[in-house]
Amino acid sequence: MAESKESWDGSYDDSGSISDDSSYYARLHIEPIYDSFLCPLTKQVMRDPVTIESGQTFERAAIEMWFKECKESRRRPICPMTLKELRNTDLNPSIALRNTIEEWTARNEAVQLDMARKSLNLGSPEKETLGSLKYVQHVCQKGLSRHIARNAGLIPMIVSLLKSTSRKVQFRALETLRIVVQEDNECKDILAEGDTLHTVVKFLRHEHSKEKEEAVALLYELSKSEALCEEIGSVNGAILILVGMSSSKSENISTVENADRTLENLEKCENNIRQMAEYGRLKPLLTQILEGPPETKHSMAAHLGELVLNNDVKLFVAQTVGSSLINIMRSGDKQSKEAALKALNQISSFEASARVLVQEGILPPLVKDLFAVGSNPLPMKLKEVSATILANVVSSGCDFNSIPVEPNNQTTLVSEDTVHNLLQLISNTGPAIECKLLQVLVGLTSSPSTISSIVDAIRSSGAVISLVQFIEAPQLDLRVSAIKLLQNISPHLSQELADALRGSVGQLSSLFRIIAENTGITEEQAAAVRLLADLPEMDFGLSRQMLDEGAFELVYLRIVQLRQGETRGGRFLTPFLEGLVRILARITFLVGAVEPGALEFCRSHNLAALFIELLQSNGLENVQMASAMALENLSQESKNLTQIPTLPEPGFCASIFPCLCAEPVLTGLCPLHRGTCSLRESFCLLEGKAVDKLVALLDHTNEKVVEAALAALSTLLDDGVDVEKGVKILDDADGVQPIFNVLLENRTENLMRRAVWTVERLLRMEDIAIEFSNNPKVSTALVDAFQHGDYRTRQIAERALRHVDKLPNFSNIFPNPSNLG
Repeated sequence: MAESKESWDGSYDDSGSISDDSSYYARLHIEPIYDSFLCPLTKQVMRDPVTIESGQTFERAAIEMWFKECKESRRRPICPMTLKELRNTDLNPSIALRNTIEEWTARNEAVQLDMARKSLNLGSPEKETLGSLKYVQHVCQKGLSRHIARNAGLIPMIVSLLKSTSRKVQFRALETLRIVVQEDNECKDILAEGDTLHTVVKFLRHEHSKEKEEAVALLYELSKSEALCEEIGSVNGAILILVGMSSSKSENISTVENADRTLENLEKCENNIRQMAEYGRLKPLLTQILEGPPETKHSMAAHLGELVLNNDVKLFVAQTVGSSLINIMRSGDKQSKEAALKALNQISSFEASARVLVQEGILPPLVKDLFAVGSNPLPMKLKEVSATILANVVSSGCDFNSIPVEPNNQTTLVSEDTVHNLLQLISNTGPAIECKLLQVLVGLTSSPSTISSIVDAIRSSGAVISLVQFIEAPQLDLRVSAIKLLQNISPHLSQELADALRGSVGQLSSLFRIIAENTGITEEQAAAVRLLADLPEMDFGLSRQMLDEGAFELVYLRIVQLRQGETRGGRFLTPFLEGLVRILARITFLVGAVEPGALEFCRSHNLAALFIELLQSNGLENVQMASAMALENLSQESKNLTQIPTLPEPGFCASIFPCLCAEPVLTGLCPLHRGTCSLRESFCLLEGKAVDKLVALLDHTNEKVVEAALAALSTLLDDGVDVEKGVKILDDADGVQPIFNVLLENRTENLMRRAVWTVERLLRMEDIAIEFSNNPKVSTALVDAFQHGDYRTRQIAERALRHVDKLPNFSNIFPNPSNLG
């Protein structure tokens, strides 16, 4: 019957009884059964005949049960045949009878097996095949020598039945093979010939659990033979499937346990251990690293370095064998070091596992190998691995200020000597190691606790110029690492970096060429922009060089492309845009320095309008801050750039009869600057409708944004403009109360200083002074500034307090600064 038409559900008899399909062979004898062979109690052929006191012979187990029942019923023992009472229950083995029965059984079973084997082929009816297989099981399970089945050539015949289309036959063939090979290595060797192991492994993928369960049980039995462990492991997919089954939540318990026990047996072969590790069963490999002989330790460590591990596994490996790997690295030969370093490189790439390695003492031997010179230094390819590990380790967040890198020494990774050695190594090695060592410095300068030590060491070594040269490196990774390092140290070494970049060497142009690439925003571009943005804004020489080289034009175009969506974003979009805006803002400092080219650039590109738009970049605090700062710089120049109209000379009549002629009236003038203003030409905030937007930023959570916005608004009250009109403009924009709120919040010293100056200007207006004179909080804030501010702030606070009648004239307390000294 075809497989597709079977309704078998695996519920057939697995009991091993011979009262089913195999009974025909069991009942077939070439010699008759003698009555003396049969136990009177069981009516079965005896296997262990014994004689009792009455002279009757029984199967040992049967008569023992009889005597037990007599005892339990408190009857004296009697013979079950004669019913006579027995004086004792001694059992005397009937050796001669047992030997006769065994000889008779062997002769009969040989014939029975010969008849059964005729049905062990794919062409026989299913029922006969099942009966034959069951009979083979019966023979082997009786404990008789399995050499009968082996010598009869039954194993290859049973193996052939694995290809049957009947699931029943397949299952019983697997079951029979398991029974045949039990505790018989010769039978196992015969079974493993040819492609039988491949066939058995295929059943592990079977959709039906019965066949799968029996196949795993058979493999477990075969794996007890050490000689077959390597062969089983070499079958494609065997270990992968077994590893999956051993951790399965859907397989039955028996299958999971047999899969696990099979894998434990297969661990006798190193190749199998490597395969298991590749498929996630790492414990055997780690055990070998911990407990194996030196050669095995090193080979397993090397293999560990080639595996791809997830982060949780990396942490587990570090906790389990991290110390052992460090010991191998510390004391092994070059080959052993290489194996250990590769493994440590793998597991150190996760922060948590890197911290474990630091705790286990990886730094001293690692640094020693990196800096080693002399007759037996570490090969360069291994120094590269060491540098990679060190780069991984410094990104772990450990406190490297307190971890020594030399035994019995207080030298740390951030000590000046260590950093100098790293810088020297960077200058004398190839690009690959240079890149990794730069990444070490990137990691150390990314931590607030270690950056100052690194900056001091870089400054004392004079390495800024050599580090800047890496900006032009042809290798991308090396270039990115160098730029990231320079970006990290730029807030601390901004002037040194500006000096190194200024001139005709080409590094400055290289940075802008990186920014110019329009293939999406890369990590390199974001780092380059942040580096340039951190350079000192007041270095006019550097700004003029940027202007002359077209850098500001490039930055402007990149900002426009980003705002119009022409450039693909990504995770570096925000820092890239923030950096671009900060770079563009520095040109506004040149406008105040009377640089004609800068003024023309700001006008032709209408930068004031762009910065006003950028004020509304919600969520981009640095963009808003830089834009407000740029608008402050531009607005300070508005009073100088506004076009003051020229009144016509009075005519002859007007000079004679002035009372008859009215003065000419000019319309359309800026009330603040008293001239003709425009956003593009004179950067007037009023014309650009920027006041409301700046006032809105006074409520920002970032005090630096608030300070920049307040500074820009303060230009409306500056000397050289109509302050009264400026106050009115702020009042119309509902900006007066927010400015006072900034004073009352007193968030930072700089913000307080700026707020005091602005509030004093506002209080010059009588109506505002009256309104806030009765506000005790305002008075308290001004008194606090008067008592604790710097000299200039105290002067301004004094004037403000006089405006609200809280102080008499104390100007004599503070002599004119020009008269001091």
